[in-house]
Amino acid sequence: MVLLMVDVTLLTDSRYVNPVNPDWYKQNILDDDKLVREALERKGLTVARTNWDNPDYDWSKTKLAVFRTTWDYFDRYTEFSQWLDRVNKQTQLVNPLSLIRWNIDKHYLRDLEQQGIRIPPTVFIEPGDQRTLAEIVTPTHWTDIILKPAISGAARHTYRLNQENISAHEEIFRQLIANESMLLQEFQKPVLEKGEVAYMLFGGKFSHAVLKKAKPGDFRVQDDFGGTVHDYHPSAKEIEFAEHAVAYCQPAPVYARVDAIWNNQDELCVSELELIEPELWFRKHSPAADMFAKVLCKVL
Repeated sequence: MVLLMVDVTLLTDSRYVNPVNPDWYKQNILDDDKLVREALERKGLTVARTNWDNPDYDWSKTKLAVFRTTWDYFDRYTEFSQWLDRVNKQTQLVNPLSLIRWNIDKHYLRDLEQQGIRIPPTVFIEPGDQRTLAEIVTPTHWTDIILKPAISGAARHTYRLNQENISAHEEIFRQLIANESMLLQEFQKPVLEKGEVAYMLFGGKFSHAVLKKAKPGDFRVQDDFGGTVHDYHPSAKEIEFAEHAVAYCQPAPVYARVDAIWNNQDELCVSELELIEPELWFRKHSPAADMFAKVLCKVL
């Protein structure tokens, strides 16, 4: 229970509040949040940390509620959506609610494409569509395809399809499309060799980047599936690309992560724009925590 006004509350989910004997995955979360907390405290701010669904937390007693690791929201979307509306009336959400609403659904990729920002070739499929996967794919002439939900995270229900296995995924597709929008994307083969780059930005300005690579035999770069993270030093052209993608967003995000891959024409394209609860790898570049704190001070 918060009794006194707190400047910043860092939002996590209940698994990561006070884990006992944390494994490496949870320790990374704790280490990153510690760096952010210390950077904010160096600015003279008071900081709390709690799970977003804490029933005993008085949100009216915090000036900013900053999303960090609310990584269960896509499994509890209805509950999370209601919580957003309720808490937004009591405190200031960072990033702002309008950005969260826009970014929570991968239809935002279509908005980016309409602004001239390159994305992988994508077909959006809406709930209740009666076509089979094969009927949807045939006009595209794609032979290597990714299927994933419009609201998702950590590669939930993400499948790689081809002519040999597409019929085997029809049943799960029918179950999913009955209730939620889905995306079909042409698989971009360079990700297998080049990986995916995550560019971190604060106040619209580039801070640092990491390279995410899938384990041999997989295409998913998330560490949940054995992916690895490496130091990465992007070119000026890459930084410009990432900053341009974020500049489109209104209102301007306090923090952002641009995930980008090289497409089959070897052009950089946005695979994801993460404005809600991205991992930001402060442990890879600790000055970024101070950059984040500086931008948050401007919001207060």
